[in-house]
Amino acid sequence: MKIVSINKKTSKPKYKQIITSIEGAIMNGTLRKGDKLPSLNSIKTTHSLSRDTVLTAFNELKNRGIIHSIVGKGYYVLSEDISISQKIFLLFDELNSFKEDLYNSFLENLESDIQVDIFFHHFNPTIFNKLISDNVGNYNSYIIMPANMENTASVIKKLPQEKVYILDQIHKDLSQYTAIYQNFEKDIYNGLYKGISSIKKYTKLILLFSKEKQPQGLLDGFHLFCNQNNMEYEVISSLENKIPKKGELYVVLEDKNLLRIIKKTQKEQLLLIKDIGIISYNDTLLKEVVEGGITTISTDFNLMGKNLANMIIGNQKKSIENPSNLIKRNSL
Repeated sequence: MKIVSINKKTSKPKYKQIITSIEGAIMNGTLRKGDKLPSLNSIKTTHSLSRDTVLTAFNELKNRGIIHSIVGKGYYVLSEDISISQKIFLLFDELNSFKEDLYNSFLENLESDIQVDIFFHHFNPTIFNKLISDNVGNYNSYIIMPANMENTASVIKKLPQEKVYILDQIHKDLSQYTAIYQNFEKDIYNGLYKGISSIKKYTKLILLFSKEKQPQGLLDGFHLFCNQNNMEYEVISSLENKIPKKGELYVVLEDKNLLRIIKKTQKEQLLLIKDIGIISYNDTLLKEVVEGGITTISTDFNLMGKNLANMIIGNQKKSIENPSNLIKRNSL
């Protein structure tokens, strides 16, 4: 059974001819899901090709999810859907409403023949390591959100550098990779400064910050703003034992804690704007309507998703700092 045909008189690269041959065999039913492909060596010998040429063709088909390899046995047809031009590995830390906006924008701006597989590491280094290690060589591109976890560079280096895109947080030891990121220190500082006239009407700023999940840059930018503007401030990790008082302004980074502080202010019969202020981080539709609108400091997640898609489609290798802004509403 002849699967691969090579025309040495055409200008079409030989590895692409191998790909076309295997796709054709799948389309006409010669190859079906689960069938074994001719070995690398047999194709190499039959058509007087280099092993690298055959391997390049097999790797592209593997990245697209059309074939897969079994160690010690060879390559097999994994999918009969040859319409997929490339597969993307997308690793988020967790799913929430603003990351859903990012994800949807990313998908909307990709071409229809690109498949995206999404995974979550939930800030767990073991899961992070396993997901990347188990998928080396299975995708055309790897989009990775390392969050604030340490030593992620040692795991990510298992992947070809040219296939990696770092998303949201960029660590110093990941600076060599293509990235689209937030400048958290600058963004929170500039956001607070844009609202300084309203912020100074409060007597104390309180940042609710979890070092396990949130970027250090947010804490650094908050400290810088408060110190430079002589603002009294406090950093807390939980609202559990906190009773809000008149004159306080809360900077809240997580949606669950936003709802908790609103509930506590209602219990204490405090009024937003008049008695207490709230600034949330990362804008969502929910924050447009809750309590008449919650002021946010937020990057543009739709733009982040669009730019990420354009980078993938255009094979762009650069770093983009995503813009951020203060969106002032009725909680400040």
